[in-house]
Amino acid sequence: MRFRWGLLLVLLIIGAAGLSVWRGWVSIPPQWNPWAPLDVKADPNLLTRYKLMRLRDDPQLCDQALSSSGLRVNHQADSPDAACPLTNTLRVQGGDAALSSSFLASCSLAVAFALFEHHALQPAAQAVYGQAVKRVDHLGSFACRNVYNRENGRRSQHATADALDISGFRLADGRFISVLKDWPKDNQDARFLHQVRDGACDMFSVVLSPDYNAAHRNHFHVDVGPWWRCR
Repeated sequence: MRFRWGLLLVLLIIGAAGLSVWRGWVSIPPQWNPWAPLDVKADPNLLTRYKLMRLRDDPQLCDQALSSSGLRVNHQADSPDAACPLTNTLRVQGGDAALSSSFLASCSLAVAFALFEHHALQPAAQAVYGQAVKRVDHLGSFACRNVYNRENGRRSQHATADALDISGFRLADGRFISVLKDWPKDNQDARFLHQVRDGACDMFSVVLSPDYNAAHRNHFHVDVGPWWRCR
């Protein structure tokens, strides 16, 4: 009985604190306010994934997050009646780094990519090479298909534009770092790729690298789906 009353008291305190923050009665930094828009330039924290999830069905919050992302995007028309329906979708043209081609993305994927570029990719390039990444090469994002293109089974995160397959990076000095060729090596390039993979795990729900299986030997699969995995 004492435990029940203690638990109830804790829940009441948490609820009162949440209401106070939501109503604006208590001021806390925006990055620690679960209802404040996601600021891509702010350091990620425990609330970042929650704020990414909120972008999916809230175009206004999406636009607020994009305003701090540095991404160049075009809003796409919804396709609710398609085999793989899409809503609140963007075509990402590039950020600080160019892209090998534009890609279709849910708002959550687009903002997660901006977080990844700002807080993981570019810091890793500076730490290992002392220079920036100027282009990100990828194998595509949206594809209306099941996992591994199986005839039966669950839909891939690519089917909702929630996933991107990244294959390599072009540095400012022109060097190209390839997931396929450089991941297995024991050198600077492999160290960079491992840092990028590890950093991506802080921004995306799932990150699959060549360590996962042979199907990912030539790319990093990153997505913002409901599952959690980093390998």
